[in-house]
Amino acid sequence: MSTISIIGAGGMAAALAGLAAKAGHSVEVITRDAAKARALAAQVGAGATTGDFGAIPLGEIVILAVPYAAVLDVVRQYGAALAGKLLVDITNPVAADFTSFVTPVDSFGALEIARAAPADAVVVKAFNTMFSHVLAAGSFQNRPLDVFIAGDDAQAKTRVAAFIESLGLRPMDIGPLPMARTLEHVCLLSLGLLANAIKHTNFSIGVSLPVAPPSQSLTRNSTCAF
Repeated sequence: MSTISIIGAGGMAAALAGLAAKAGHSVEVITRDAAKARALAAQVGAGATTGDFGAIPLGEIVILAVPYAAVLDVVRQYGAALAGKLLVDITNPVAADFTSFVTPVDSFGALEIARAAPADAVVVKAFNTMFSHVLAAGSFQNRPLDVFIAGDDAQAKTRVAAFIESLGLRPMDIGPLPMARTLEHVCLLSLGLLANAIKHTNFSIGVSLPVAPPSQSLTRNSTCAF
């Protein structure tokens, strides 16, 4: 098992820390507020520890579990302490109207994080398409949750996928880092469903697959049908 460092102490941080500890990973919790870090580590149990904010994280995988409004500042403050780290971006750069983004029109959240991080840090987008209490449950209607991932580094995505599988969840690779923009739009889809159709947060967006793979293969002329 791995050492997982989680920067943040909110609902998503708690959900991920709990699942990681249950799966046998060593968990390090880091926040600016040391008391909050200690409280979450105590809640998680299983030997979870706390780290000093701004110091080099112990984990091979560092999960950025803070709001997007704070994440760029956090990454810049860490600076070289994140050099060579695998950073998992779970944020959503959603604007206050819940229908648009705060990122530049030609960019997206994961890209802005990659630009703020050291050049040799690797960013993988994951875990941003689900609500924290659904993630904490670890499954939905007795089915594994789908965790969509995007990133440019194949080895890093393999490591993140293995971590996701260790939590009892199902990794779904959707392609290179620019596809993280699509995952951030999935957050808007969830918020739209919440506001207009489903009216609650007890749902999960995932993929239903047939028992046997279909015989059709993907071609350049394939299209989506809605």
